[in-house]
Amino acid sequence: MAELAIDAVVFDVLGTLVDEPAGLRAGISALAPFSAPDAPDAPDAPGTERLLLLWQRHIEREQRRIVEGDRPYLPSDALDREAAEVVARAAGAEDPDAVESLARAARHLPPWPDTVAGLARLAEHFPLIGLSNASRTALLELNAHAGLRWHQALSAEDARTYKPDPAVYRLAVTVAGPPPERLLMVAAHAWDLRGAQALGLRTAYVARPVGDPPASSDRFDLYAKDLADLAEQLGVF
Repeated sequence: MAELAIDAVVFDVLGTLVDEPAGLRAGISALAPFSAPDAPDAPDAPGTERLLLLWQRHIEREQRRIVEGDRPYLPSDALDREAAEVVARAAGAEDPDAVESLARAARHLPPWPDTVAGLARLAEHFPLIGLSNASRTALLELNAHAGLRWHQALSAEDARTYKPDPAVYRLAVTVAGPPPERLLMVAAHAWDLRGAQALGLRTAYVARPVGDPPASSDRFDLYAKDLADLAEQLGVF
């Protein structure tokens, strides 16, 4: 493969650099004793994984409605609060403080083991831009909690929509300056990379246990097993 001519690297955050399900599980577990444990013989019990799925489905559905124009824009904080209320109801938790604590769990997400070192390594060679569906305030807290290193962090809130709306990727193009083909979008979600690709950005898929794997029809520029592998493919040693 020919060497990519890249002026800046744009990173998705949720799922790509931080383990979002792990952070949400911790918040859901704090609802105990409201949530029942997961058990093979109790498939209908409101266990952690079922509650996590409720959260994820709510966020995905409502963000999609906003992108499609079926709902006015709300920042991720508001959607997280809605998801927390859905989960709390399913778990039988009625304490408002518990609901608020669960909503804030979406900001306290652990980085993947290779994230911090990988960003530091890449930052010595490229400007790094974080591009997240998280709101401005949520992104600030996420960055601080996970120890993420950026030269610029951009929130979809500035476009008043969510990825994969082209307006969100355009934020990174505008801030970086070079044309889209000089930017590399890195994500663990194939749908995210497709959105960036549609605007002309180059793309790199990084495998994560919680990501959206590429389909057989996808053609991304790079495929990496982690950030160290990505750095090596970009010639950063």
